[in-house]
Amino acid sequence: MSDSNPFPPQDADRHAIWEMLVRRDIEAFAVGDWDSHVRDFAPDLFFGIDGRFSDNPDLWQVTYADLERYRERWIGASAELRPRIAREDLARSLFALTRLREIDLMGDFAMAHKKFEGEVKPREGASIRMRWQTLYFCRRVESRWRIAGFLGYLPNPMGDPGA
Repeated sequence: MSDSNPFPPQDADRHAIWEMLVRRDIEAFAVGDWDSHVRDFAPDLFFGIDGRFSDNPDLWQVTYADLERYRERWIGASAELRPRIAREDLARSLFALTRLREIDLMGDFAMAHKKFEGEVKPREGASIRMRWQTLYFCRRVESRWRIAGFLGYLPNPMGDPGA
């Protein structure tokens, strides 16, 4: 995928959700700017389930019972990659390996299917392979879409023994 939103502005809800989950997430992550990204969350509703790269739900774990726990993981992952990869290269690579084309809407609730597949190349060392998918659960809060939770780090595709 590129940094072009596949949903036209006329499809306002999907367009806004893509901007939140792809553009703003990647741009903030590439520079480690959690403060700009935190506005996209519904802190009172937030939860995160770690699928542990397994298609067996018995192995999934509630890892992020609140936004603060997820914030720590997000900041840590960004801090780990940023010194190894130029900001422009990191953002470009993340846009290239991210796909979000399915967003199911029902009133003020949405489920977005975000998939990652590709590699990020650091300045030194082996490429970092990213291959998973996340289901984001979004709510419209005060006339704005926000991330209420996710089920993430699932195999991409599910049921693939090589995932």
